[in-house]
Amino acid sequence: MGNADYECPRRVSIPPSKPFFNSLKSGLKETLFPDDPFRQFKNQSASRKLLLGLQYFVPILEWAPRYTFEFFKSDLLAGITIASLAVPQGISYANLANLPPILGLYSSFVPPLVYAMMGSSKDLAVGTVAVGSLLISSMLGKEVNPNENPKLYVQLALTATFFAGVFQASLGFLRLGFVVDFLSHATIVGFMGGPATVVCLQQLKGILGLVRFTHATDLQSVMRSVFSQTSQWRWESGVLGCCFLLFLLLTRYFSKKKATFFWINAMAPLTSVILGSVLVYFTDAERHGVQVIGQLKKGLNPPSLSELDFGSPYLMTAVKTGVIIGVIALAEGIAVGRSFAMFKNYHIDGNKEMVAFGMMNIAGSCTSCYLTAGPFSRSAVNFNAGCKTAVSNIVMATAVMITLLFLTPLFHYTPLVVLSSIIIAAMLGLIDYEAVIHLWKLDKFDFIVCMSAYVGVVFGSVEIGLVIAVTISLLRVLLSVARPRTFVLGNIPNSVTYRSIDQYPVAKSVPGVLILHIDAPIYFANASYLRERISRWIYEEEEKLKISGETGLQYVILDMSSVGSIDTSGISMFEEIKKVVDRRGLKLLLANPRSEVIKKLNNSKFIENIGQEWIYLTVAEAVAACNFMLHTCKSNPEVEYNSQDDNV
Repeated sequence: MGNADYECPRRVSIPPSKPFFNSLKSGLKETLFPDDPFRQFKNQSASRKLLLGLQYFVPILEWAPRYTFEFFKSDLLAGITIASLAVPQGISYANLANLPPILGLYSSFVPPLVYAMMGSSKDLAVGTVAVGSLLISSMLGKEVNPNENPKLYVQLALTATFFAGVFQASLGFLRLGFVVDFLSHATIVGFMGGPATVVCLQQLKGILGLVRFTHATDLQSVMRSVFSQTSQWRWESGVLGCCFLLFLLLTRYFSKKKATFFWINAMAPLTSVILGSVLVYFTDAERHGVQVIGQLKKGLNPPSLSELDFGSPYLMTAVKTGVIIGVIALAEGIAVGRSFAMFKNYHIDGNKEMVAFGMMNIAGSCTSCYLTAGPFSRSAVNFNAGCKTAVSNIVMATAVMITLLFLTPLFHYTPLVVLSSIIIAAMLGLIDYEAVIHLWKLDKFDFIVCMSAYVGVVFGSVEIGLVIAVTISLLRVLLSVARPRTFVLGNIPNSVTYRSIDQYPVAKSVPGVLILHIDAPIYFANASYLRERISRWIYEEEEKLKISGETGLQYVILDMSSVGSIDTSGISMFEEIKKVVDRRGLKLLLANPRSEVIKKLNNSKFIENIGQEWIYLTVAEAVAACNFMLHTCKSNPEVEYNSQDDNV
């Protein structure tokens, strides 16, 4: 490039400083209120602000005035459909949690009503969940035997549900929803698959008609418990269980083949319960070793505020259980809600969902309900049934209320083997092997995270699997921060565009110039690494040029377009890099520093140290300046480049 082609670059501007409290306010707003929920209150009267505030926390007040009879017809059908699934699932999952079966029905009455008023999802169907039930069973069962002390066990389950609700609501009110984001998609896939496998194996107790069974959740203990009691296996129960399991899997298969047959899969669990009860009643199978539910108490949820045991010696166990099941319920429920919202093109507020989940679990713990969330299977049925609003949850709760008031005696002869079949069929749907294969093809590290969670749950415990998965996920985050990518840029021919030489083999290096791109904010955690890595890039480039006999290295350009922020350790790193470059007789240039970065570099006097004339808006301008100097020096060795301040 000749001298006549060189254009003086624009000076990189330094933004004016903001008062500390203004910066703090802006930072907190971006962190806690990225969706700016207060914008709707601007320029509104006091009464209007009150109404908007109520509508924000109780969304039913916002959409109820627009509700139509056409919506109700759709919600009525969807509500009845999911109620047919809620009754057998509620009983089954309560049995899985080692709680009285009636608590499973109670949990499908009050919490759905609370969510219908406070939730923002139109498609989420509220109810008990398998993973939460297993966690309650495994974590509380270690401290209190549900068979020896059932009253204390129920009290701890209700107390854990209360703390789960408090934790969930607190996350929502404090706008800390990002905490749940630490459970990545890969973690959830593995974590859901692990408990699903364990639950399926545990249901061999019901399928084989075993009376005594381990409360442990690891694979070894479960299989030992199964095969150490071969003499206790009941062939009658096994045949009945396999028949119902086959029936449930076939209905799911046909429903997947044709979406219009969704109702077949939805009605299958209730049909199994009815057929099983009739079969047991007329064949007197109870006398031949087929275990049944027995008497269920009639009536609506009794208040249970007095059952919350805050003075128990096992209180910390209840708190720990509540926090863990609360996080898992939130992660699953919000993920399910967002998935269906995406199909219908509407938005779900994660923080409002946390408040809704928290309030429904707090209310549930005071009305004899244990943990509830938004299970995928029930929500999928609700979605496919054509629900329009959360009124489908109200319809479901009404159907469950009628069941509690009048129909509970009909479940006396329901065989436990049918409940085991229902649980196994539901759990097989949670083992998402297709997602695991997709993770393997797409991201090997995510695959490792997924399988670590799965193996940890299956061969250890639910808590171990969760800890392993979260630890590996956090380790990945820390590694991405502590070891950010840096790569060499080259010029795309016939353009002023500079891209990674590894990604674009056609990109050409600029003679005498090394262009490095830093692909992350610079903090204390990665400052030392970046100093060493940049120094190595310089050393390797000099060695390569020396071997090839090309023009020696004279300029180092750092592309900072991806460096969004920097701390004092990062500034010290730049000062050290400047010294390294100076010792080698090179010149350091910065390209496209962002607002916060240039402001801090200026305040630290680094701009004064390096010289404003060596900071450019773009990589192209920085390269042009380097080429200008290289050509100028070649044509006139006497010329010394002192400053461009007068030219800019």
